Parts: sequence; structure tokens; C-alpha cells
Amino acid sequence: MRNTLFTLAALSVLFFSSCVENSKAEKESTIASGMKDQSKISANDPTTADSALVGKKASSAEVLAKKEVPVLCYHQIRDWKASDSKRAHDDIIPPANFSQHIKMLADSGYHTILPDELYDYLNYDKPLPEKPIMITFDDTDLDQYTVGAKELKKYGFKGVFFIMTVSIGRPRYMSKAQIKELSDEGHVIASHTWNHKNFAQFTDEDWEVQIDKPTKTLEAITGKKVEYFAYPYGVSKAASLHKLEEHGFKAAFILSTKRDLEYPLFTIRRIIDPGTYTAKNLYNSINKSFK
Repeated sequence: MRNTLFTLAALSVLFFSSCVENSKAEKESTIASGMKDQSKISANDPTTADSALVGKKASSAEVLAKKEVPVLCYHQIRDWKASDSKRAHDDIIPPANFSQHIKMLADSGYHTILPDELYDYLNYDKPLPEKPIMITFDDTDLDQYTVGAKELKKYGFKGVFFIMTVSIGRPRYMSKAQIKELSDEGHVIASHTWNHKNFAQFTDEDWEVQIDKPTKTLEAITGKKVEYFAYPYGVSKAASLHKLEEHGFKAAFILSTKRDLEYPLFTIRRIIDPGTYTAKNLYNSINKSFK
């Protein structure tokens, strides 16, 4: 009888220990599974991942309070013709002048940044390199590829090319292959509408024709998302700025007019580097225009 009781007691201890161990293992498995699931959520949910990495997005007032980063705008890079008007000399910079200006930026210690870096600085206060500057090109002109990108490469600079898609492949404009090459080399390809229509005159149909279709065209060429936009003529329209965000853009660029108080990320200022400027003129203009 005594032996029987001893055996039953031993079996009870073993059974209890087994239950405890199983319960512990199940608990650890559940925790691990939960951590794994949470990891999946973080990895697959951009909102969760971004909030963990960059924190709260800045308010419009906070964006406006930040020091502006200089952004330069170029159009044609070629020698002037007799038929060019005096006004056209602002938008047309001779290659020799362009070369001198880019060299001045490098010699002065400027470092080029790209739109994502500017966006993260304005929104999340991420640090930028010393003396940041952005170099942008509008309208898809071939000389931006043959002259502009070549000069930037000498100094390890990168630029942003705002493409007007109607002109792709036409004489004096970039081809799909050239645009893809610029993207592959680390430059950013962005949108400048289909045919340069004034943004302030957009109709409902234009959001498909001037915005969505060009985005799809450029993404098919580069294999990368197109998230930045430059207004033709630098003209925006306050009542339509929110629509750019709805159509997938993170920020947009005007020229030297005032930023919108509600949507400063969609009215980032740029200045044109006139073809008549010396390198010193440009240096002074940068320091005067962006404070």
C-alpha cells in the first residue's frame, strides 16, 4: 500500500512538472509569435515603419520656420542665338557659364541633396550635409543630359530632372534611354506635366492627362516611384495643392514666389540661375534668396 501511494505521488509530481513546462513553452511560443507578427506588421505597414523611424510629421508652421535650402533651376544650357530675346537669356545659360557656376558651388563647399533628403529635413528634422543645395532642371532638354549631367558628374553632384513627357524622344529632347540612364546614375526623375500646361488652369480632365499619365510614363521608364513635381512657369494654385498629395506626390516646387502657408511642402522655392550671371552673382543670389 505504501509503495502504491509513493508511486502515485511521484506520478503526480511528474504530471504537474510537465504541465508547467508545456504552459511555459506555449507562453514563450505565443510571445515569439506575437513579436514575429508585429515585426511583419512593421515591415509591411509604411505608417508603422515610418513612425518608428522618423517620428511625428512637422506641422506647416514648423516647416515654414525651418531654414530654407537653396534650390537652383535650369532650363536650356546652350550658347545664345541672335534670335534669342533678352528675356530668354535668363532661361538660357551658355555651357561655359554653367560650368563656371557648378565649379563655384563645389569650390565653395556646397553639397547637392535630393528631394527625399529635403523632405525628411523639413518633415522630420533629419540632418543635412554642410551647405546643402539642390540643382534642378526643367523641360527635358537634351543639353541637360549632354552638358548638365556631365558637369555635375565632375564633382560628384546629383540633380533633379523635371520631365515634360510630351517631348520625350523628340529632336533636341531626351530619349527614354537617356532618362533611364540619369535615374540609374542616382539622379532623380520627377514630373513637369505632359505638355507644360499652366497648373492654375487645370480642368478635371487634366489630373489624368497632365499628372497621372506622366507619372505612369516616368515610372515605367525608370522603375522607380515619381513623387515630386515642378509647376510649369512656377505657377501654383492654392485651392488645388491638396490634390497633388492625393495623386501621390510628397512635395512640389515653385520658383521665387511666396510659399503657401497651409501647404509649404507643395510650394518649395527655387531660383533661376540666369545665363547673364557670373559665378559671383550666383553666389550672392543664393545667400540673399535663402535665409
